[in-house]
Amino acid sequence: MHNTSTFAPLKNRKPVNRYCMRFFTRRRIIEAVVILVVALLLIFTVDYYMSALRKSPLPDNAYVPEPKIEYGIVVDSFYVMKDVVKANENLSTILMNYNTSMITIEQLVTKSAGIFDVRKIRTGNKYTILTSNDSLRKAEYFIYENNPTEYVVFEIGDSLHVHLGQKEVEVRIKTASNKISSSLWNAMVEINASPNLTIALSEIYAWTIDFYAIQKGDNFTAIYEELFVEGESIGLGNILSARFNSGGKDNFAFRFVQDNKPDYFDDKGQSLRRAFLKAPLKFSRISSHFSNSRLHPVLRIRRPHHGVDYAAPKGTPVHSIGNGTVIEARYAGGAGRMIKIKHNSNYTTAYLHLSGYAKGINKGSHVQQGQIIGYVGSSGLSTGPHLDFRFYKNGTPIDPLKVESPPALPVKKELVDSFYQIKLVQFRKLDSLNIPVKQTIRPI
Repeated sequence: MHNTSTFAPLKNRKPVNRYCMRFFTRRRIIEAVVILVVALLLIFTVDYYMSALRKSPLPDNAYVPEPKIEYGIVVDSFYVMKDVVKANENLSTILMNYNTSMITIEQLVTKSAGIFDVRKIRTGNKYTILTSNDSLRKAEYFIYENNPTEYVVFEIGDSLHVHLGQKEVEVRIKTASNKISSSLWNAMVEINASPNLTIALSEIYAWTIDFYAIQKGDNFTAIYEELFVEGESIGLGNILSARFNSGGKDNFAFRFVQDNKPDYFDDKGQSLRRAFLKAPLKFSRISSHFSNSRLHPVLRIRRPHHGVDYAAPKGTPVHSIGNGTVIEARYAGGAGRMIKIKHNSNYTTAYLHLSGYAKGINKGSHVQQGQIIGYVGSSGLSTGPHLDFRFYKNGTPIDPLKVESPPALPVKKELVDSFYQIKLVQFRKLDSLNIPVKQTIRPI
C-alpha cells in the first residue's frame, strides 16, 4: 500500500514554482536593462569627450612645464636660497641657521671624509641651500661650489649622503687679432681680450720670441677656446693655433698631442720649447744690455756689465730659464741677494739684486724650467728695483739675448701625417684671419 501523503505536497508546490520563475525572470530583465543603460551612458560619455578632443586638440606649441633641475636635483618642491660664504663662516655656522642639528652636521663631516674636506670651504665661494617649502625652512640639501665647474652635494634628508658633481662646460671657439703699438698686453686690452690670453701666448712663445724686443707694427692672430658654464665665461681653454709676426717674420704655433701630452710645434713640426726660456721675467723691459764697458750707475766708472738688466717692480717673480741645480743662493756684496743655477756641463745662469728667495730655494735645490726662484729687488749696488740676469758658457759670460737654445723633440715620424692634417686646417683658418689691423674678438 502506497503512502500518497509523500507526493501530496508536490502538487501543492507547482503554482509556487511558476510564480518564483516569473519573479526571477522579471528581476533579471530589469537588471539587464539597467546594465545596458549604464553601459550605453558610459560609451556615450567617452565618445563625447573623445570627439571633443578630436575637434579641439592641444596645439603643437602647447607649453608643458618641465621640472627645474639644479646640481642633478629636481628643485621645484624646495625653497631655493643662494649665497656666498662670508668671513668666518663654515659648514656648521651655515647649516645651523637652517634648523640642522649639530649631531647631523657632525655626521655629515664624517660622511664627507675622503670625498671633500669641509675645512676647505672658502670665503667668497658660492653655495645653494634647498630647504623645505614651509615656514620651518629646514635644510634638505647644501651644495658648495668648490670652483666654477665642481661642486659638493650634502644631502640632509631621510638619509645623509655626500657626493661630488660637475657642471657641464661649454667650449666656444674664438679668434683674436691685432697690431701691436706698444706691448702685447696693451694690444689685448684694445680688443677687450682676456689677460689670460696674453699670458698663454707669452708662455707658448717664451722660447722663440723676445717679448722685450717687440716692435711697433708686430702683430698676432690666435684661435682659442673660451669656456662657459651656465652661459657665463669661466676662462680660457686651449690655444689651438697662433701666428705671431715679429720683425716681419711669421712664427706659427700649432697645438698637437704627442705621447698623451699636448705641446706646440711650428709649421715644420719642430717643438717651440727649448732648453732655455728667452727671459727670466714676464712683461718687463730691458733697461741695460750686455756690455764690455758700461758706466756703472752707482760707482760712476766704466766697467764690464756682462748681463742684461730687466726693469720691473719690486716683488716681480723671477723664473729659472731652464732645469738645473742651485749652486749658490746668498748675499754677494754688490750683486746683492743672488741665485746661481747650473743647468748642465756647459751652461750656468745668475740672477742678481733679488729682494728675496722663493720658498725651498737653497744651495743644492733642483729647479724646473719656469719655476719661480726669487723676486725682483734692489739689494746690493743698485739705484732701483731690477733684475741683473747673467748667462755663462763654460764659465765665460755671454750675451743672454744671443743664446741659441736647442729645441725639444719634434713631431715623431709616425705622427707627422696626423700633425700635418691638423696644421692644414688651422693654417687655413689663420690665413683667413691674417689681417694685421685691429680686430675684435669673435667666435668661429
